[in-house]
Amino acid sequence: MRLPFLSTAALALALPLQPAASLAADLSAWRLFVADRAEPKVTVVDALAGTILDTFTLREPASLVRSESGRTVFAVQGDAGVVTAIASGISFEDHGDHGDIDVEAPKLTGTELSGRKPSHLVEHDGAFAAFFDGEGVARIISEKAVLGGSSDVSEVSTAAPQHGVAVAYGAHVLLSEPNAEKPDALPVGIRTVDAKGVQVGDVAACPDLHGEASSGNLLVFACATGLLVVTHGDGAPQIRHLPYADGLPEGKATTLLGGRGLQYFLGNYGPDKVVLIDPTADKDAFRLVDLPMRRVHFAVDSVRPRFAYVFTEDGQLHQLDVVAGRIANSLKLTEPYSMDGHWNDPRPRIAVAGDHVVVTDPLQGKLHLVDAASFARAGEIAVPGKPYNIVSVGCSGRIHETE
Repeated sequence: MRLPFLSTAALALALPLQPAASLAADLSAWRLFVADRAEPKVTVVDALAGTILDTFTLREPASLVRSESGRTVFAVQGDAGVVTAIASGISFEDHGDHGDIDVEAPKLTGTELSGRKPSHLVEHDGAFAAFFDGEGVARIISEKAVLGGSSDVSEVSTAAPQHGVAVAYGAHVLLSEPNAEKPDALPVGIRTVDAKGVQVGDVAACPDLHGEASSGNLLVFACATGLLVVTHGDGAPQIRHLPYADGLPEGKATTLLGGRGLQYFLGNYGPDKVVLIDPTADKDAFRLVDLPMRRVHFAVDSVRPRFAYVFTEDGQLHQLDVVAGRIANSLKLTEPYSMDGHWNDPRPRIAVAGDHVVVTDPLQGKLHLVDAASFARAGEIAVPGKPYNIVSVGCSGRIHETE
């Protein structure tokens, strides 16, 4: 049978279904970035395969901060005076009815922020503010610039060097206010400045300021007297004080984490308690949870919003039901890690990677995996050295390929 004649244009319209068809497949990828306690390095682990992907050499042992997008991990090296940016190699793009995932090799981006004694690094809406204690200066950069390898920053200065914090909040920057009488003491408040560094409004009092976190549309700072709660106001951030409840025992939170999926905050409160905080509650904004032993570390679960996790010095990992305000499950994982000694001695840290809760065991050179659903042991991953600080990056999405 003879085929009818087709013009070149008609062929172009008739044949595109064949060689360039796009194939889509679902993919999950989770990576663990682990900083060593003794050596200046970050080890990247494939959390699903249990294999080491790469190791990056730093200038000194680091604390780690991941971006909200998961595309960037920052290694903060205080005494070395530098913050090093690492591209996680995992990115996610939301398309409404589905999300696309792209997976590449992790790499150093080439971005480094330098200065005297970098400490807190805080992200808000894709802008990162690194505070340099030795200068009292915040250096601000976008994630787009970081991933492009740029080290160009904008700077905002405070009145004096301090153990401080800064948050880039839209067109404003929130800056910790140093203690004028005791410069070595913790800050005493939050100053709001505009893009030109001009103060907006009064300094919001916050004695012994230490600790901040975001959850949903709320940003909070921890004070000796309670929390400062920040929301978007009319033209400038609105700040209100949430005092500690009269019924709470003496103490304060100095480390805060923000809930994901549920709006709440989790903080330390004394050596053997944690506090659940709902700044929107009409009453009972603070709920204390007693722990069986002194607390070592805690983390929230972004995959299962109802739960958070606390590791105590007896080697147990506890699953905390943040809705009920109680410990739901406990699991013995390691030998005891006493909280006596130096605050920065190598002790376990927690991260959540997909279906697993991961706990570092620096003295044994391993990561413990716990099944988040059954709360049972799910394996171990050996990591050379003393694996200490840890963050996880990952997600599930659709990957597109062409034939």
